[in-house]
Amino acid sequence: MSEPITVTGMVLSASPVGDYDKRMVILTKERGKVTAFARGARKSTSPFLAIANPFVFGSFQLYEGRTAYTLAQGNIREYFTQLAAKQPGVYYGFYFLEIADYYGREGSTDVDMLNLLYVTMKALLKEQIPDRLVRTIFELKALVINGEYPRLFECVACGNTEKLTHISLGYSGCVCSECVNGIKDARPISATALYALQYIVCSPIEKLYTFTLKPEAVKETGKWMERYMDRYTDKRFKSLEILKIMES
Repeated sequence: MSEPITVTGMVLSASPVGDYDKRMVILTKERGKVTAFARGARKSTSPFLAIANPFVFGSFQLYEGRTAYTLAQGNIREYFTQLAAKQPGVYYGFYFLEIADYYGREGSTDVDMLNLLYVTMKALLKEQIPDRLVRTIFELKALVINGEYPRLFECVACGNTEKLTHISLGYSGCVCSECVNGIKDARPISATALYALQYIVCSPIEKLYTFTLKPEAVKETGKWMERYMDRYTDKRFKSLEILKIMES
């Protein structure tokens, strides 16, 4: 057997396979999204019992196979077990893992998304920022990382960078006051909400969770991002459905 490789990553999901094994999906810095099997991970004496679980972050030694990897060892930095006690915070966490899985690709480097996941889980635990705002920040920054974010710094119709008073889902961006009558789905956006979205787009990941908003602005930015994600992603996220039920 060849020598194992070492990757840094976060476990996105872990599901039972056979009698005792687990199938893990890990987002890694070096190789993107990978599938790895943890042999015997469901046995009470297994060294992988605490490793083969969602949210676990650290370095993993993997043996490379033809279609998947086999877990050899883990050196864990964070288990994020505190999330299990947070309601509904843990479901926000699962939703973020689902988004990372949705955008993750094999064979690519995923440094930014991995860093975003890590700082976002930390933000959920600190509780200094409302969970709903954490969700908006994560969703928009995930879009930025994957190059699919809306135009928030200029009018989508004329390119004007001033008097941005509305936003359009259909045109994926801002609309100035002079062009608003020509775009049917343009809806008003407050200056506070627009500035917050712009800040998320252009800020480095380590600075994302350093601000908060008044409840009305949290609601406004959250509703807009919810509509945007509904329109521009083609997946139904299971954890998001649970969140909607809990928040209704």
